[in-house]
Parts: sequence; C-alpha cells; structure tokens
Amino acid sequence: MTTSLVTGGAGFLGSHLCERLIAEGHHVICVDNFLTGRPRNIAHLEGRPDFRLIEHDVSQSFEVKEPVDYVLHFASPASPIDYLELPIQTLKVGSLGTHNALGVAKAKGARLLLASTSEVYGDPLVHPQPETYWGNVNPVGPRGVYDEAKRFAEAMVMAYHRFHGIETRIVRIFNTYGPRMRPRDGRVVPAFIQQALTGEPLTVFGDGSQTRSFCYVDDLVEGIFRLLMSDRSDPTNIGNPSEMTILQFAEHILKLTGGDSVIEHRDLPIDDPKTRQPDITMARKHLGWEPRVALDEGLAKTIAYFRELLTHQV
Repeated sequence: MTTSLVTGGAGFLGSHLCERLIAEGHHVICVDNFLTGRPRNIAHLEGRPDFRLIEHDVSQSFEVKEPVDYVLHFASPASPIDYLELPIQTLKVGSLGTHNALGVAKAKGARLLLASTSEVYGDPLVHPQPETYWGNVNPVGPRGVYDEAKRFAEAMVMAYHRFHGIETRIVRIFNTYGPRMRPRDGRVVPAFIQQALTGEPLTVFGDGSQTRSFCYVDDLVEGIFRLLMSDRSDPTNIGNPSEMTILQFAEHILKLTGGDSVIEHRDLPIDDPKTRQPDITMARKHLGWEPRVALDEGLAKTIAYFRELLTHQV
C-alpha cells in the first residue's frame, strides 16, 4: 500500500488532505502536536486501519519505521493571530520542521511536497502574482515570521532537490476556506462568518479596498493532489483568481447569512497586502487544474459548518 506522511494533518488543510489521500488508497500517517490543529478534525479517521496518528512536534526530529512514499509538510501556524502569538514556533516549524520532514523523505526515498503560501509574495508590486515574481516582503515586520519561514522552507526544499536529488514539489497556497476552519483564527472568512452569525460587527481593516481571492478547500486539495502526482518541481500557485475587495466580501457574507451586523472599520495591520490574486497559468498548463466550486456554493457549506459549530458551543 502507498504510504503518505502528512505533517500538520490535524489542521484545516491537513485533515482534508488526509481524507483525500485515504480516498486514493493511501495509508496515511498524520503527525501533529495540536498547537493549532484540532483532534476533532481527524476524529472520524482514527481507528481506521489505513490511518495512524503520531502526536509530535515536527520541529523536533522524528523517525518513522515503515516505508513512506510521500511526505506532505503542512505543519505551521497559518493565520495572522496564530503566527503573531507563536512567532518562534512559526519560524522553527518552517526551518527545523522542514529540515526534519526532508530528512524523513531522504531516508525513505520519498517525494516531498511543501505547503508554501502566497505570503512569500508579501505586499506584491506585481498583479496578479506569477510564480516568477520574487516578492516584496518586510523581513523584520510582524508578518515576517511567517513570510520568511516559508521563503526559507522553499529554499531548503530546492537545496535538497538539487543537492540530494530528492523529488520535491512546492505549492503556493492562496486564500482557502471551508469547513474545519477555526471561528476566531484571524482569517477573514471565519471571522466574518462567525461575526455575522453571532450578530457582532464585521471588522474590516482599513477602508476595505484591499482585495483577496477565495478558493474552496475541495478545489485546493484537488490541485495539491495533482501537483503531488505530477513531475513539476517548480513552485506552483494554487488558488482562485476571482478577486473581490474585503468590503464587498463583508457585504456578501451578510447577504448570505441573513445577518444584520454592522460593518466596523479598524486600522490596517502593518504590512497587510493590498492585493492578492494568483496567476494560475502554470497550474492550468501543467496540472490541468482550475477551481470549479463557485463562491456561493462553497460559502453555503462553510456557513452551515459554522452554524452547527456555534450551536454546539452554546
């Protein structure tokens, strides 16, 4: 049986990826220390013969006894709240964690896929952002702990690819949403939905003219799986190029939830990107991939998830 090891497998994206790999016939080893991941995200997988959980911080070295075919490194705080509260852990998992994941891949002769991010482009001066753009990142700003951790991780992955001949893949993930996001993790989709469902003001930073694009998690996982199985070693953007302003998005969430919350403007965070839109030419060309889930369809599923979650919390 094909075996895949997923670091951060109990996180939002990692848990969906574990499910997809199992559906593809893989035996999945999930490694997570639950710093930002949640046991409930994988509770339905535990007890299966094709799933195993190792509770461990991948910033510390680890070994796996069985053969491994694929290593997918998804462990990392990924929301602004998380990496601002956990700056050292974020830097460590991007550096030491990536080194350890590569060590497992090297020892097992496995292919490694790194979960990188659109944040490597920083506050971009090129729009939309192609993989050839080197970015506009402030290394000493508060967001630098995440941006530079991922940029370093990409450099290390390519070093192992070139020096050790390891098969590697790098996915640059743009804004993704869906069930299993945490209500108060600081990202705009769960923040707006949670606020709208509880009648709180929707907090828009700045005047709301900054843009984002939103990809539903099922589309993202499809793109990641295609990249994993492809022969493309260069970084690849996966995201939805359909773009809208944050203010438009807030108004849309209010419409879909039927909420009557007011929109409250707050100061723009330091180094907050003004635009974010993926150029997915390479994904279309090399993977035959593009997003298929319409925004309203994906948001309906996500809102339903949060309604149920908030009901159980009450």
